[in-house]
Amino acid sequence: MASTAGGTMQALRGVSSAFYRFPSSRVVKAIASLDVATIPSISGTFGTATSWKKVENANWRRQGLRCMASAASTAANNLVVSENYVAVSSPSTGSTETDNSSKQTWKASIDFKFIRDNKEAIAKNIQNRKCGGDVEQVVQLYEQTVSLNQEVDKLRAERNAVANAMKTKLDASRREELIEKGKQLKDQVSELEIELSLLQEKLQLEGQRIPNMTHPDVPVGSEDVATLRKEVGSQRKFTFPVKDHVEVGLALDLFDFEAAAEVSGTKFYYLKNEAFLLEMALINWTMSKLLPKGFIPMSTPDLVRSTVVEKCGFQPRGQNTQVYSVEGTDLCLAGTAEIPVGGMYMDSMLPESALPLKIVAYSHCFRTEAGAAGAATRGIVTGVCIGFISSAKWRCL
Repeated sequence: MASTAGGTMQALRGVSSAFYRFPSSRVVKAIASLDVATIPSISGTFGTATSWKKVENANWRRQGLRCMASAASTAANNLVVSENYVAVSSPSTGSTETDNSSKQTWKASIDFKFIRDNKEAIAKNIQNRKCGGDVEQVVQLYEQTVSLNQEVDKLRAERNAVANAMKTKLDASRREELIEKGKQLKDQVSELEIELSLLQEKLQLEGQRIPNMTHPDVPVGSEDVATLRKEVGSQRKFTFPVKDHVEVGLALDLFDFEAAAEVSGTKFYYLKNEAFLLEMALINWTMSKLLPKGFIPMSTPDLVRSTVVEKCGFQPRGQNTQVYSVEGTDLCLAGTAEIPVGGMYMDSMLPESALPLKIVAYSHCFRTEAGAAGAATRGIVTGVCIGFISSAKWRCL
């Protein structure tokens, strides 16, 4: 392996990916070939200085293995989550790129037992929704995880038994025998924990591709098979040719599509004159209705962390994403005010005395709106950037 810091970093990235393909002993061997003098220079990239503290003594290989596990665990860091999953926080891990900021990882709480016990129904739901997800792979990964977890627990129990035996009165040979057995069990547990961690990462990634279950009453097919459940009022009839909002707006100089297309591209527009005043009036009218009901008014940040977007049920990365991501950062443009509002109290406890907590927020909302939908309305109904009012309420159940 290269002995320069840059070359070592590149080599280590290859080693970290090897966790998915090779036994950990191969990784230890790869780490062992590093020039020890280069280790401190890469500690900021592949782990903390503490992880590499013992590189110059006999335990440095084991320390290096733990550090590499942290680096490898970030390989599947871009996770997606369906909206009915509840997200919880987990400790932050290292990054495969140099980054001085603290990045927190998380995993969704997914009912894998439900997926295993209802895999036929879930497979049918995936087919009906024409979306990704491999229920058989998820079940297989789940069973492997359960089996490996049981194996790790068994070894931990043996290790605890050895530790308890060491507290008793022993002759020298028996004590030495238990010490050696304890070391072996410790190494076995460490290696299996790394394997278990990577398996859990993959299980999470595949599990979060399983879509939400569809209600049994939802018809399968195109809009042509949609069922009308209720109709309120009757459609108005006019004695003159009807114009839509685009025609009316252009006639009254309320919109400017051409200038917006030059400045920003398609599906953008300028609101002018009475149209702008009407938007402001609607915002103020909505606020005037909610404030007397105890809602706290606020504006929200336009940029939010991708993990917050994911926890709210959106998919900020991927081929069919409707979320704009800021290249080179973990930030996304919010698609709705519900995302920054929903993230305000994440990972915190609200006292019952503070509930119910009601918030109404106005924000700009950015959505790619991929496809031809909305072409007839010139982006006025669902534009790339729209003003949006959201309300949220926290209450004690």
